[in-house]
Amino acid sequence: MQDGRGGMDGWGIDHGYHATNGEWHETPAATRDAIRAAMGGAVDEPSAPEGPPVWTVPVGWGGETLRSPCRLRLEDGTDVGVVEALPPDLPIGRHRLIPVDRGPATLLLVRPRSCHRPEDMRRSALAVQAYASRSRQSWGIGDLRDLRLLGHWAREHGIDHLALSPLHAPSPGDHPQPSPYYPSSRRNLNPLHITIDEAPGAANDDRIRSLGDEARALLADRRIDRTAVWAAKRQALQLLFEGLGTTGHRELDAFRAERGDDLERWAAFCTISEDHPGTWRDWLTELQHPDSPAVARYVAERADRARFHCWLQLLADRQLAGLADVAPLVTDLAVGVDPGGADAWIDQDQLALDARVGAPPDDFAADGQDWGLPPSIPHRMREDGYETFARTIRASLRHGAGIRIDHVLGLFRLFWIPPGGSASDGAYVRYPADDLLTVLAIESERAGAFVIGEDLGTVEEGVRDDLATIGVLSTRLVYFEDTPPSQWPSNVGGAVTTHDLPTIAGTWTGADGRLRSEAGLSNDGAGSLRASLERLVGDGDASVEDAVVANHRALATSPVDLAIANLDDVLCLEERPNMPGTVDEWPNWSIAHPDPVDDLIAGPPPATLESIRRTSP
Repeated sequence: MQDGRGGMDGWGIDHGYHATNGEWHETPAATRDAIRAAMGGAVDEPSAPEGPPVWTVPVGWGGETLRSPCRLRLEDGTDVGVVEALPPDLPIGRHRLIPVDRGPATLLLVRPRSCHRPEDMRRSALAVQAYASRSRQSWGIGDLRDLRLLGHWAREHGIDHLALSPLHAPSPGDHPQPSPYYPSSRRNLNPLHITIDEAPGAANDDRIRSLGDEARALLADRRIDRTAVWAAKRQALQLLFEGLGTTGHRELDAFRAERGDDLERWAAFCTISEDHPGTWRDWLTELQHPDSPAVARYVAERADRARFHCWLQLLADRQLAGLADVAPLVTDLAVGVDPGGADAWIDQDQLALDARVGAPPDDFAADGQDWGLPPSIPHRMREDGYETFARTIRASLRHGAGIRIDHVLGLFRLFWIPPGGSASDGAYVRYPADDLLTVLAIESERAGAFVIGEDLGTVEEGVRDDLATIGVLSTRLVYFEDTPPSQWPSNVGGAVTTHDLPTIAGTWTGADGRLRSEAGLSNDGAGSLRASLERLVGDGDASVEDAVVANHRALATSPVDLAIANLDDVLCLEERPNMPGTVDEWPNWSIAHPDPVDDLIAGPPPATLESIRRTSP
């Protein structure tokens, strides 16, 4: 897909873009040169390396004669042998056709008809910020037991899914990154959410009980102190690991064998990080690449520490599986990773580490947005056979019945900010969307999990059609749509708001505007958000509870496949989880719910929860 004003160059860099006001912005030559250099290209190279040929066929396709005999090697390593035509029984996946004569191997993508779609796809989901829902037993932050309690409560009252904020792992330092959308690793889990009391050996250990009493004192403050939480949890986990018995170590060995490189490299990163402050780019040169002999020696000398970090992942994985057994999960995949974190260290050859992803200046952000995330280099993804992309999707689907892809538009194009530049200097870079959507469909079908794409913002013509064709649900918000949910199409995950926008109560009472003013931000657009709610309420003087019920009931009775309600709205909370444009001015991703989960599930369900239950449109 190309921009109607002249397409892109040989590196996939668009010649320009239309701003939200329709004005055309030409890509400056300096920006083009800087982005090309960030991809590893020289100024005089007209185009990126082509990479291996890619051939996509639908599952069941067979009999077509190849140009020359090829050895067919399946994704799982099975060697089918030399073939002269495609067998009709090829499984979905990323396979290889290796010419018997000289020539490059072809990446053969055998795709399903679409992403997985359950037959009974008319469902509801309760969206939860994992850190915010705390019980009286929490160690200062919402954990996987708290979410299990919440999931059981939601299921009891007719809600189909629990939709979680990303559970991606932050870097393993003393001060964990609060934003779940700025992870160190998207393929490993955040140990902050481990329920210590349910770890092996914790029940009868007075030392753990004492640490827990100290950590529970943190519940007195609604602002989550991740530094204090992690200090207590890490100490407890180290004590428990030291007492791990033979059975526990055998289970850990089996888990390490199952998870393979994704886990081992994460453990290596954590082990080195413990002794080396700063980011991995500050480490000794010999440790800056995961495949170096020095890394292997370092981890071998500290094998017990690597086992400890693997064990944390085992605990988190098992507890997450227990949650998924209670409430089918919709997981969340962040758009990128911390450039100083584990995945950037592991995948550094595929990333433009000095460039950043963001958004161009528009009516909502006059200076544009810089998300601080390094973009993947398109031709390197292809050279990799999309293996890293597939592993990342697969990890997020490990215990998920569905997945939300943050900024799914990035599968088509991303706004790159060149090294040393600002968002106003950026340009769009194209990605191999057809290939990426095919890989997404393969992993979705394998996992039996549906896919929602967060496609908000400026969406190019044809993109939503492409997403619908491959079976990705679009995202629609009451706040942003001119029509009521009753007129929305079915292939939608519908909601009123998101974590980056005001809650219903914040808009209805005007509290969000006051909070934005206190944070030094303008409140432009608040009137239109209020008007969006009023259209479905019908009474501007209605209570907050009535406004929440009316808007959720409109979603629940609409044609959309997935009706999503935020727990913050069910509880009629005025504070939003995240306020874009702030750092210290607002406690982003750090506000816990005012009441413990125990009280919520012990009482009668609020009408705001009942309004989410699906009924006929």
